[in-house]
Amino acid sequence: MALIPVAGDTLATIVTTLEMRTRPPLRPSPGSRLRLVRWDKPALDKYRALFRRIGGPWLWFSRLVMADDALSAIVHDPGIMVYAVLDPAGIEVGMLELDSRQAGACEISYFGLIPELAGQGHGRWLMAEACARAWAKGVTRVWLHTCTLDHPSALGFYRAQGFVAVKRTIETFPDPRASGVLPPETAPQIPYLAKLG
Repeated sequence: MALIPVAGDTLATIVTTLEMRTRPPLRPSPGSRLRLVRWDKPALDKYRALFRRIGGPWLWFSRLVMADDALSAIVHDPGIMVYAVLDPAGIEVGMLELDSRQAGACEISYFGLIPELAGQGHGRWLMAEACARAWAKGVTRVWLHTCTLDHPSALGFYRAQGFVAVKRTIETFPDPRASGVLPPETAPQIPYLAKLG
């Protein structure tokens, strides 16, 4: 076993892939004052703004640096379902993205709420909504991944919802704060080593 150094402008994270192979039993859906609205072929600037708002605290950046044509090819694909989570005032406070492009499977690609909603039960509601949509006819596997940069409770939350961990990988990538994709003060819980050098 050895420690492998990572440059100050690079991040390393452990990614855990989780899956469900059978539809969970029906149970009452947790109540929420939030609602889901399908974004059919979302405008890219609107999509990225919500992506940044939800994922910024966890250093989500992949869709922020993607070329418009590449992002459009994904979020406008008929096999992709993008939903915004709206609060009672109609403000976007979360997102759900499902990818059913692979036959028999549905990936929960993106799942998140603004940090201010953490710990209020809305995550359980959103996961119930995600599973209700993901388990479409012919689906035999619903899966997702999380990493050590996500909310500290993410892995436990997914396991409590019935997902089983099936794979673990290590991912390294340029710190999006070092390149200016996200401001340096983003995600203060994740050390930003590039500023020390």
